[in-house]
Amino acid sequence: MTGWRVAGTYFESCNCDAVCPCRMVSGERGGRSTHGLCFGALSWAIDAGHAGEVDLAGLAVAMVVRYHDDEPGSPWSLVLHVDERATPDQYDHLRAIFLGEAGGRHMAGLPWVRKACESVSVTSSPIEIRHQDGRHELTVGSAAAVRASRPVESQGEVSCVISGYERIGTELYADDLLLHGNVADAELHGTCAFVTDFDYESDAPD
Repeated sequence: MTGWRVAGTYFESCNCDAVCPCRMVSGERGGRSTHGLCFGALSWAIDAGHAGEVDLAGLAVAMVVRYHDDEPGSPWSLVLHVDERATPDQYDHLRAIFLGEAGGRHMAGLPWVRKACESVSVTSSPIEIRHQDGRHELTVGSAAAVRASRPVESQGEVSCVISGYERIGTELYADDLLLHGNVADAELHGTCAFVTDFDYESDAPD
């Protein structure tokens, strides 16, 4: 197996109320989603990364997701968006990493890897992720747009299973969460958002 590592900034928003119930807050894990049905957009801006000799730095990946807590096993539906700037080799590695096909202990625990998925598709898309002066923005072609700038008050230490519970981040109110496509179609304001860093790596040596 090719050794790989990707690290950078993780940013997400979903239709849950802030603080999102799936977060860990001051060491206490949460529970089911606010509305039972959960949908949103996840993103990773890769500042440093490689898969074998293939450089992955400077690229981005995003995912539009949906699941329902009351469906048996709460299977996920998702579209994985890979940065349109990626070469074919970079595309293949990023797809394999973020769908859990390339291994890695942390990846094995991510919900769309350890649970069943009803629908999975992968596409090449323009992805823009901006973090500046407390403002966080994500645009994924016409499929998703997220803006968040207002931190949740008195939130304690907040972390997320996707980035890793050991990585403390900032819970935010989403100014906008716009989704369009077969996984989710919505325009929401004031729901939850979250930003932190991430560092994923393979079990194989670099």
